[in-house]
Amino acid sequence: MSHGALSEPDGDRLVEVLAALASPHRLRVLAALAGGRVYVSQLARDLGISRALLQVHLKKLEKAGLVTAHLELSEDGKALKFYEAAPFSLHLTPGSVAVAAATLSTTERT
Repeated sequence: MSHGALSEPDGDRLVEVLAALASPHRLRVLAALAGGRVYVSQLARDLGISRALLQVHLKKLEKAGLVTAHLELSEDGKALKFYEAAPFSLHLTPGSVAVAAATLSTTERT
């Protein structure tokens, strides 16, 4: 499954992406990353949430292909995990939803 352009996602991919975007916290995280890459501790401070809660949201966004992560070493040898928004585009119409719905797997999601 290709991440990136989402103009014609299959049904399961569309559900995954929309579920990832269906949280105010995750929307704020993605909005903060639209300005460029940020390391986790700074992002948590900027958003006023705990690193643990932020990690939960970042994992969901990463799984959906909406953000990417990179580990880097600082000058003092500390490992810093940076996140950035992945390039994507999502344009939904009733027709595109109908096409995606026809490809949904039979597994029920909760």
